[in-house]
This record gives sequence, structure tokens and C-alpha cells, in this order.
Amino acid sequence: MKILVVGSGGREHALAWKLAQSERVQMVYVAPGNGGTARDARLQNINITDLGMLAAFVEREHIALTVVGPETPLAGGIVNLFRAKGLKVFGPTKEAAQLESSKDFAKAFMKRHGIPTAEYETFSDVTQAHAYVDAKGAPIVIKADGLAAGKGVVVAMSLEEAHQAVDHMLSDNRFGDAGARIVIEEFLAGEEASFIVMCDGKNILPLATSQDHKRLQDHDQGPNTGGMGAYSPAPIVTPAMHARVMREIINPTIAGMHKDGIPFTGFLYAGLMIDAAGNPKTLEFNCRMGDPETQPIMSRLKTDLVSVMEHAVNGTLDAVELEWDRRTAVGVVLAAAGYPDDPKKGDVIAGIPAETPESVTFHAGTTEADGKLLTSGGRVLCVVGLGDNIKMAQKVAYDAVEKIHFDGAQYRRDIGWRGLKH
Repeated sequence: MKILVVGSGGREHALAWKLAQSERVQMVYVAPGNGGTARDARLQNINITDLGMLAAFVEREHIALTVVGPETPLAGGIVNLFRAKGLKVFGPTKEAAQLESSKDFAKAFMKRHGIPTAEYETFSDVTQAHAYVDAKGAPIVIKADGLAAGKGVVVAMSLEEAHQAVDHMLSDNRFGDAGARIVIEEFLAGEEASFIVMCDGKNILPLATSQDHKRLQDHDQGPNTGGMGAYSPAPIVTPAMHARVMREIINPTIAGMHKDGIPFTGFLYAGLMIDAAGNPKTLEFNCRMGDPETQPIMSRLKTDLVSVMEHAVNGTLDAVELEWDRRTAVGVVLAAAGYPDDPKKGDVIAGIPAETPESVTFHAGTTEADGKLLTSGGRVLCVVGLGDNIKMAQKVAYDAVEKIHFDGAQYRRDIGWRGLKH
């Protein structure tokens, strides 16, 4: 069978890499893919991003199943289009993807269905937004309402920073339409975790737990990014916490979407904040796998992902039991010089080590030109190491990272540090 993965990042490389391991797959197409997917003989890049043209490709090539990676095509209605043509596709409809594509929609939904989250207000008037910030004080969180490629969130530790974020989004139009409305919410303290499930509209299949590292620099310093690394499993999500998150957040979300007439299919990512007393709240929803969480999670998945995806599109996820590698996976992101504000492109990448049973490198912002591998985006690579514990997995990952070279490469040296405390 043939499969299509839509997207070009590290998440899509990891999904395509895992799908291609199935004996039943003859080819995994990636649209548009990246330099890493271009170099894998089991994968084939196709340079199509237009949704209508993608649907025509799937019909022409008799693609059995399409898996959608990033948020933009989901928000653009790729699932609605494919389903209208009778094509099997895994992801949420445009309506369900509002859980991610509109922060205001998500917050109102959580409030309506009693799902624990930070208190908030939504603003499009800059004067009212400033007044609310002054009334609430800092720290406080400012979010662009729409999709801003992981960059539309400012965790303001001072009033000055908060007012600046409000002006950037509402007055300076830094995020265009995405920032024409903003959500201002209370700052939640605690430890973050990524809780990702697959859903077929009614059945829920949790994936392995993970924890992302959002800040650019060690010890969670520097600006917020799309994610500088992740590890799986995350010790903070104990079996008791897992049960509680399912009971208080995931189950009510899926039930609430059903009640609202928008059944949810696809990956659902709940970004959690777990406070010092062990109470989880929802920071945000994504309607897709997280990036970089996908890379360590896929590195640990032993079950054939193709059969899981078939159950997912056929509404039979209740028949699936996932098997996981008992080892810990640590994924370290190498970012381009200038990331996150102004990433440099076009630098030659050298020294990527060959894949082993303990280590694999997934590509994100890379492209091939004249036989050379070049940087082409902010987050360039994600190197995953597997080991019997976090320390051992860190060593494998960082040993591989040190072999890789491109000008101005930046990476954190402490991925997994919170897990070591547990």
C-alpha cells in the first residue's frame, strides 16, 4: 500500500519514518517533505502543497491513507475536502481544528465544558487589553488568537513585557490576522507535560507521555520557541496523574466536541501545567502531534503504526493496544543561528551520524541542493537517543549531536533535566 504524510517538519519525518517500517507499505510520500525525507529510500517527496492538488494526487496514485502533520492544512479544511471525495485521512475537520486554530474558541469551549484551564479574557481593543493587564498584574500570558507557528505566545514576567506584547500583536499587527484578537490569561506555575492521544471520533488511544522544552536556552531561559527538545516517558505523569488527566481533561474534551456537534478525529495534544499540589490544568490544545515530542515518541513505538492508523480512520481504535520500547528517548533540537526571531538559512550541514538502534536523527528545516544538505528553517534537526534511563539516553543523544556541524548551530544541553529530579 501507499501512504501520504502531509508536512515538512521533524514531526512529519518521524511519522513517515515509522510508517515506512511496516512490511505492508511500498512507499510513503511526503508533501512537501524536507532534506531528510529526500535522502530516505523508503520515502519520496512530492512538491505539492495545494490541498486540491494533493487530493488529486491521492486519487491518481491510489493512496490508501493520508496522515496530516501540521496545523495549517488542518485549519484549511484538508480533512473535509478529502472526506468529501471518499478518501481516507487521519486528522480533525476544519471545525474541530478550531481547538487549535482559535485560542478564544478553545478557552470558551473549556469554560463551557468545565475543563480545568487558566482564567482568561479575549480582546481586540488595545486600550481594554492594556487596562486588563494593569488590573491583573504580572506574570501574565498574552496569546495571539490564531495560528502563529508556535510563536504567538508571550509569557510576560513584567508589566512592561506584557504591554509590549499587547502592542506587538494588536497595534503593530506582528502576526497579521492571527493576532487581530488576543487572549490574555493568568500565569500558571508548575511543571509542563505533553499529553497526546489518538481519537477516531469516539474511542481514545493515549500515546506515551512526554515533556517538551519550550525555552531557547538551558534552565528554561531565553525566549519561547516551538520546542528545543523533548523526552519520553515523562515521570511527572504517574499512573494516577494519567488517569486523572483522562478523567478531567481528555474524556470531557472528546465528549464536549461530540455534544457540540463537532466529533473529534485525529491526534489531540493537551499541553498541561501540573502545579505543586499535583493539579493539572490545560495550557492549550493542539490538533496534531507535538513537535518535537513526536520524534522521541515514534522512536519508542513498537506497534505497526500503519495498522494503528487503519483502526483510527475506521473508527475501531478500541481494538488497539500499543507496545512501547521500555527505554527512555531523549530528543535534542539543533536550531539555526538567529532562531527564533530571524533564523539563518543556507548553511551546509555535515556529520550527521548513521541511524543505529540507539540513535536516529530527524530532519526539520533542511533542504537538498546540488548534493549538499542545507539549513532551511529555524529548527533544523532533532537527534534522538535511547537508553535505559534519562541519563543514558541523554549521553547517546548528545554524543550524536556533537558530531553534527553547521554554522551557528544552537541547542540546549539539558534536555530531560526535569525528569532527572523525579
